Amino acid sequence: MPAGALRELLASAGFPVDAVQAPLTSGHQGAPVRRSGRELPVVVFSHGAHSHRADHTVMVQELASHGYVVVTADHTYDAFTEFPDGRILTPLMDPQHAMGPADFAADIRFILDCVEDLAAGRNPDADGRPLPTGLAGGVDPRRIGMFGWSKGGTATARLMLDDPRVRAGLSLDGPMLPAVTGDLDRPFMMTTAAFTRAAEPGVAEFWTRLRGWRLNIQAEGAVHASYGDNQVLIPQLAVAVGMSDAELLGWIGTLAPARAVRIQQAYPLAFFDLHLRHRRGPLLDGPSRAFPEVTFLP
Repeated sequence: MPAGALRELLASAGFPVDAVQAPLTSGHQGAPVRRSGRELPVVVFSHGAHSHRADHTVMVQELASHGYVVVTADHTYDAFTEFPDGRILTPLMDPQHAMGPADFAADIRFILDCVEDLAAGRNPDADGRPLPTGLAGGVDPRRIGMFGWSKGGTATARLMLDDPRVRAGLSLDGPMLPAVTGDLDRPFMMTTAAFTRAAEPGVAEFWTRLRGWRLNIQAEGAVHASYGDNQVLIPQLAVAVGMSDAELLGWIGTLAPARAVRIQQAYPLAFFDLHLRHRRGPLLDGPSRAFPEVTFLP
């Protein structure tokens, strides 16, 4: 995450901007594409309200390390964004200008057009900057998946109803509000915590509209933010700012951060491997002894 956007994010959450060092990741700009002959499948990520494109780096890095091209989007005006020229935009808080899941879905449709450009060997960069080696012509537009957290999860469902280019979708505790109507015949998986079918009528209604492969899982002790980087970042931040145990539990619930990371690495990969690569493993067939905290909801 760019330093300027990170400072604005910390300040908006009430944290001292100089209290922590930004954690290092395994990614770097301009990394070449590793290919073994065939074009690579694509997964697109949509963040939650008032967030940013780096919000789910745990999942993004895991998918990329297994040969997926992962595209992450800042939904401009609902994200902490730093542009190449140094401009920084923060989320608009005025309800009159609030962005909804439909706006997020429109952003992703534009990105899918760019993916098609890449597949055809064209460079979609607005400024014409060089692409990483091997990216042009290296993606498969017939194997596109999408996942999103919270509002991004709802956007995933909305986009799949309108755009057949997305072959499989994963919602990370999406509230499905406004109501997502229409039947969906492609694979969809829901990982729920706060917005369960029992607690949120919109989620329950959407579940009944899934006509293809479907799955709903839930991790014991998870809260809304548990399926993302906050589960490991907030405990580190808590030490730096002197957060109480009660405050920390409000952020991350009782799901152990290390276990949350393993869940985030294993289940999305198994889902996209099954539906974009036709690689079937046992993880999605039912409860696993390796993940005793994960419940399969009928």
